[in-house]
Amino acid sequence: MVRATSIGIRLSEEVKAALDKAARADRRTISAYVELLIVADLEAKGLLPKAE
Repeated sequence: MVRATSIGIRLSEEVKAALDKAARADRRTISAYVELLIVADLEAKGLLPKAE
């Protein structure tokens, strides 16, 4: 998947800290971790074809 665009979001400090902890535990950057979560949700909802 080519990454050609970006989005900005605002989070509480608490959510960002938890997100950072989860991303580190998964050995990913926050951006990569958030993309993983979004893609998994979109695939589960049938809005994005599942990667093979």
